[in-house]
Amino acid sequence: MVGRHAAGRRRAAVTALSALVLTGVHSAAAAEPPHTQDTVPAARTVGAGEPSPEMLRALQRDLRLTPGQVTARLANEAEAGTRAGRLHNALGGRFAGAWVSGATSADLNVATTDAADVPAIQAEGAKATVVRTALSGLQSLQDKLDKAAGRVHTPDSPVWYVDVRKNRVVVQATSKSAAASFIKAAGVEGRDLAVRVSAERPRLMEDIVGGDAYYINDTARCSVGFSVTKGEQQGFASAGHCGTAGDTTTGFNQADQGTFQASTFPGKDMSWVGVNSDWTATPQVRGEGGQTVQVAGSVQALVGASVCRSGSTTGWHCGTIQQHNTSVTYEEGTVNGLTRTTVCAEPGDSGGPYLAGSQAQGVTSGGSGDCTRGGTTFYQPVNPILSDFGLTLTTTAAGTAAPEENGTTGTWATGRVYGVGDTVTIEGVSYQCLQAHQAQATWSPDSTPALWQRVQ
Repeated sequence: MVGRHAAGRRRAAVTALSALVLTGVHSAAAAEPPHTQDTVPAARTVGAGEPSPEMLRALQRDLRLTPGQVTARLANEAEAGTRAGRLHNALGGRFAGAWVSGATSADLNVATTDAADVPAIQAEGAKATVVRTALSGLQSLQDKLDKAAGRVHTPDSPVWYVDVRKNRVVVQATSKSAAASFIKAAGVEGRDLAVRVSAERPRLMEDIVGGDAYYINDTARCSVGFSVTKGEQQGFASAGHCGTAGDTTTGFNQADQGTFQASTFPGKDMSWVGVNSDWTATPQVRGEGGQTVQVAGSVQALVGASVCRSGSTTGWHCGTIQQHNTSVTYEEGTVNGLTRTTVCAEPGDSGGPYLAGSQAQGVTSGGSGDCTRGGTTFYQPVNPILSDFGLTLTTTAAGTAAPEENGTTGTWATGRVYGVGDTVTIEGVSYQCLQAHQAQATWSPDSTPALWQRVQ
């Protein structure tokens, strides 16, 4: 019966990782929002690329915008990614980051290390900022901090990230002395570093439709991220800290569901669950009131763009992207490559999906605060999950053609995850990727100028 939870045997020991999860199945049931399978057939499904009314309302609520501002913001953010990608490729090693700003994301900002690039940036309708250090240099600095975290314990310096808007790497710590100790251990003292003192200590948000609850070994609850396939095996992506390979899962209705096929944590926070034949992967994410939103792809959004999250504890909440490539130290270890956001989350939301419009962004990792007072939350980007585990994101445009190697001529490489700068050759014409995404069967370089540009 939907909503009832078996009073079966529990594990006597709960790991430290599960400490933030609602560890009893009955407790998990109490925290789960009302959801019954009976409501699913009647739920309205929003078309690909069309924001759901629930998403629009959540953006209005959480970003304090009018309906018109929300519509304008989503359109501006989608269009800005195209121009930012072109400029990234044009500037090459001089590129120092891009972000959107303003209530409706009307301003695209692009940074460069060479003042001679200003006219080219302005010609794309963007605001130009000339800075000292290229993005690659800041990322190199962050890499040194990442390596140091593998050698020394950093509980009082739990977060560090590249801040493209300020052209620096920020170390967030509970005190200046803690930050200084970590920076010294990494050997990266310099003017490209800044310290942010904060008492916040991110924690893991522990506790097939994205955002629905699932239960691990009858002791813990997380949230489904995005539906995926690997060959003939269907399943879903989620957070790595939710379970390890071999752990079993049950669905929101406590029916047998599947098994963790692979999991990485710490270092990264990613996993995927292979489901049994009773479950079918869908390109949908759970909204409020039984509504669902279709997932159309996985194009990475810019810093400053709006993003919404679904989770089995708190449902829909929205905010903005603050930084990509953020490193976070939890009690269980350091995770690199996360995205930092202003979206709130609570225990049980872990693993749930983040969307920018209809584009999949990532799965909830951890954070601080809650959805009463507000907070900061981090997500594991989805494209590395797909790439590391060889998965195909289930989307409204998903096809069945097998991926081909880059540079081959012929059928489009459905299912392949492309990164910025990757190239393909089709019928003798070369194209370069402008934004990270997973290719779908109905896409082609000529029909997706936001994602590809001709280079030959």
